[in-house]
Amino acid sequence: MYDVIVVGAGASGLITAIVSARRGKKVLILEKNNKIGKKLLATGNGKCNITNQRPTLEHYYSNNPNFIKEFFEGYSYQSIKQFFKSIGLEVIEAKEGKVFPMSLQASSVVELLVAECAQLDIKIVCELEVQQIKKIKNFYEITHNKGIEKTEALVVATGNISAPQLGGVDSGISFAKRLGHNIIKPFPTLVQLTSPMKRLERMAGVKIESRVTLKTKDGKNIQKQGDVLFTSYGISGLAILDISRFVMVELLKKKNIMLTIDLMPKMSQDQLLALMRKSLVKKSSKPLTIWLQGFINKKLILPILEPLKLQDETVGSLFSNIKNLESIVSKIKSFEFEVNGSRGYKGAEVATGGVDTKEINPKTMESKRHKGLYFTGEVLDVDGDRGGFNLHFAWVCGLRAGGNI
Repeated sequence: MYDVIVVGAGASGLITAIVSARRGKKVLILEKNNKIGKKLLATGNGKCNITNQRPTLEHYYSNNPNFIKEFFEGYSYQSIKQFFKSIGLEVIEAKEGKVFPMSLQASSVVELLVAECAQLDIKIVCELEVQQIKKIKNFYEITHNKGIEKTEALVVATGNISAPQLGGVDSGISFAKRLGHNIIKPFPTLVQLTSPMKRLERMAGVKIESRVTLKTKDGKNIQKQGDVLFTSYGISGLAILDISRFVMVELLKKKNIMLTIDLMPKMSQDQLLALMRKSLVKKSSKPLTIWLQGFINKKLILPILEPLKLQDETVGSLFSNIKNLESIVSKIKSFEFEVNGSRGYKGAEVATGGVDTKEINPKTMESKRHKGLYFTGEVLDVDGDRGGFNLHFAWVCGLRAGGNI
């Protein structure tokens, strides 16, 4: 019988196993996929955005915010940096506080973690699907497709349902539910958004630095700035991924919402108006559809002009009716884009929801319902912003669980 069995060889599972084994525990890791750390290998476009230098509380979300506050006490970026140094991995610090392995290869992170497991005699078995978990007196019985294992300490580190093509599953949530835990219903986040707007193909392929604003039902204005990519299904890009969690929350309340996109965030409305006015020629017969190409991507011109019914106008007409120019500038600075959903879990980097953290000890990751049962990583109802925050949460889970089992 093993002292510790970890279900899931992802970020939180591997670090939990390593810290436990360093404390003299006999550890077994059971992994459903045929490869260890599939999601890790895909993070940061294969470079692995391993953590963030500033993992402050405002970057994390949960139905139980008190858990997040207690959880992070005593664990900073330096704690994670020191752990990776202990397995031979050096890191480099980049813009926005992002941290990467010095090799800029996600494979380095996975291989050094696996090498540390081997050195500590941690057994890892892949292509092993856990089918049932039972608590029998003071130990857990894990039934899988190749047999049965028993342990006094069980760690559920299965992740959540995001990115199923990389092995994302909801089995850990199912196990938790069967063991009596409350589940916060998940939804996808850090995800591309879909739109019911017609003629999306007109804008498809345009990538532009923008400021995106969401007005919530309770009157808040949430803003994110970064690149926005218009697509045949809707909208993507870093600014959209960043705002998607808040959009998804609003979509739970109503079918469609409207995003306001500032297509030229580096200029004020007055600055843009002044710039365009200088370009006007009194008697010019140049179509607006051509003239505006001097300012903005041509694929966006008709979507800007058509709602204003100015698609057939000329530059000369603006000279005699300056209010039409003001309307064009206003449209560029406040371009409305309707959203009705997301690309789902397949397009999502993260899933919200999971095991209710009110039932988890934030200092040890142990279940308050069952002694010896631990939950780590994305299976819990905690999710973070883009930029290394979700992996930071996973690593701290592992340090806490592994250090207390």
